[in-house]
Amino acid sequence: MPVALDPRTARLLPWLVAIAFFMQSLDATILNTALPAMATDLGENPLRMQAVIIAYMLTVALLIPASGWIADRFGTRNVFFGAIVAFSLGSLFCAIAQNFEMLIAGRIIQGLGGALMMPVGRLVVLRTYPREDLVRIMSFITMPGLVGPLVGPSLGGWLVEYASWHWIFLINLPVGVIGCIAVRRHLPDLRGIDTSRFDGFGFILFSTAMAMISLALEGLGHQTMSPVRMTLLLLAGMGCMAAYWLRAARFDRPLFSPTLFHTRTFAVGLLGNLFARLGSGALPFLVPLLLQLGLGHSPASAGMSMIPLALAAMAMKPFAKPLIDRLGYRRVLGGNTVALGVLIASLALLGYGLPTWMLWALLALLGAVNSLQFTAMNTVTLIDLRDTNASSGNSLLAVVVQVAMSFGVATAAALLGGFGEDPGRPVIEAFQLTLLCIGGLTILSSGIFLQLHPVDGGPTSRIDKRNEVEG
Repeated sequence: MPVALDPRTARLLPWLVAIAFFMQSLDATILNTALPAMATDLGENPLRMQAVIIAYMLTVALLIPASGWIADRFGTRNVFFGAIVAFSLGSLFCAIAQNFEMLIAGRIIQGLGGALMMPVGRLVVLRTYPREDLVRIMSFITMPGLVGPLVGPSLGGWLVEYASWHWIFLINLPVGVIGCIAVRRHLPDLRGIDTSRFDGFGFILFSTAMAMISLALEGLGHQTMSPVRMTLLLLAGMGCMAAYWLRAARFDRPLFSPTLFHTRTFAVGLLGNLFARLGSGALPFLVPLLLQLGLGHSPASAGMSMIPLALAAMAMKPFAKPLIDRLGYRRVLGGNTVALGVLIASLALLGYGLPTWMLWALLALLGAVNSLQFTAMNTVTLIDLRDTNASSGNSLLAVVVQVAMSFGVATAAALLGGFGEDPGRPVIEAFQLTLLCIGGLTILSSGIFLQLHPVDGGPTSRIDKRNEVEG
């Protein structure tokens, strides 16, 4: 049952969660715009800077499995407060980094905070609002977070061009201070009913699997790891993952129970998130590099070009619930995923002298479609879960989101590096081929969402599931 909130807290809570989303989205969009300048300053290849992004995502993916238990044990208020503090300290460490290794260390510290900030914030919303309001609340809390992508690219480009890339991390600090004060005053302190046991061995197996698979794909993107080492890491990672699920099937309180997948919307939504986000995860890495390295834009110009994408994403949020209510999750996600893949592939046209207004229009369409995709995927994954497994399902979703995005970056980097190996091939052509491949993979993932039933995620679906449980 949802927790009863006083009217003032009910109004403020979505804004508190949105502050955390804003910090992370601002950091990600500013960072992507600044990658070429950071690479030059640190003596790295701009096309191989994906480690800065993957270090954060991998840290988050490793620690998110424990986020639900930590929140249940220590309370959502304390954990959310600590997460904002860790993220802010990591930002400060990145800002004072003097070399590539220090920068990676700062990103890992940020990941410690991000691993708790995202899933705990979503868990608070899941436990305090009725399921029928979930689409509306999820759309609302992500809308202020979309101000980050709106401000981030242009602000990051301006800071890189006229100041220093170190400042892109410092702007997280005042937002973090505001967030800490607001959390202490207004966030409800929710705790789980039973927090006596934690599946430590399962956590080790699951996290080790994620680390090995991610490192193998990251090595593929760098193209510096030997094929033998990458193969061993992939096989070992898949072996640990298989061992985890076999153990979870007979363990009484696993980290993530296989029974979660008895809920069809959760199973389809989770797999859809894993594969459909490959394209969405690659975009923030690819587009700023394409504009700067492929088309010769300045950092400030590349940042300004991303504004239509963020504006359209914000404008689409109010329409998400009416579209889903009218068409259903199956139609929305099946068709929207195809549209997303086509738009990603169409970015390959940017190398053929496309006028500025067409570039902005294309990015605006991409932002609107991407926004609807995120809202629908996240909501359908969680909407039919019962309160008893909401924490576990929410944490697993958060893991999959981070892993899929890191896989997207690694895949894009590997394709870009592979297509760019030919010395006679222009850089812009390597970007075009990469975008076509990423777009094609996204289109193929639409078949996953077609496994939904037309009524899945709707009121009728939830009534049927309650009757099954009661019967």
